[in-house]
Amino acid sequence: MTGGPSTGGPSIGPRAPGALESIATSALARPRRRLGAPWAWLVFVVGILYFIVPLVATFEVSLRARPFLAAYTNSFADSHFASSLAYSFIVGVITVILSIALIVPTAYWVRLRAPRLRPIVEFVTLLPFVIPPVVLVFGLIRAYKGPPLPLTRTDLGSTALLVFAYIILSLPYMYRSVDAGLRAIDIRTLTEAAQSLGAGWVMIITRVILPNLRVALLSGAFLSLAIVIGEYTMASYLARPAFGPYLQNLGANRAYEPAAVSLISFGLTWLAMIAISLFGRGSRTRIQVGGAH
Repeated sequence: MTGGPSTGGPSIGPRAPGALESIATSALARPRRRLGAPWAWLVFVVGILYFIVPLVATFEVSLRARPFLAAYTNSFADSHFASSLAYSFIVGVITVILSIALIVPTAYWVRLRAPRLRPIVEFVTLLPFVIPPVVLVFGLIRAYKGPPLPLTRTDLGSTALLVFAYIILSLPYMYRSVDAGLRAIDIRTLTEAAQSLGAGWVMIITRVILPNLRVALLSGAFLSLAIVIGEYTMASYLARPAFGPYLQNLGANRAYEPAAVSLISFGLTWLAMIAISLFGRGSRTRIQVGGAH
């Protein structure tokens, strides 16, 4: 019977080189993490300063008006400020609702039934990045200034045309938010489970898919709303009371009020973002399908 002397320590077998390699790798990785932390903090501080310094400078300019805070009081007293902001906000809400009604069924159907069409749909949703807004708005004006649909001849028609243009402009953001939300859930299992209970396609989308896309839809809605409120090119040609043209006209005629209005709109946008975040966090109920426990 052959055998070596037994020892109480751990045996060094074929796995020992791998263990030594992992120990050496972790030992080398520790100093890199310590050296990387200051660079991460530096990038973070530079990013914060990049956003904060212009806001501080704008706030300092708005305080130069005399008497003190006159730029803010004049802005709130201007009736065009509230009307233009309310108009853009209403247009933004309508744009978000119609975008969700268009994109959610399309993205759901492409991912469930026609995955081969996904590259084509993604290419179409990227076209607003390629086509400049000024080219798009001139094309819309030329197409709808006369029969059979003379939309530009009335205020309601121009507003409808502006909403459709904003739906096109927000396609990349809304579609990618919805697509990311659909990728995070098992839509095939959810659809089969709903169909086994007798649900139709409308009920599946409204009662099963939409509740699972709450956070994704809120993200896309916030991006679309921010784009609509701050957009200038399309609004300047299709709708005069919009907030973007109002801010541009104010900057051409006033000295300090544009800075105040910019900060007010920035604050309102952040308040809307916080409200959307709290609303999305408040209801996290998701319909999930799992096995029996």
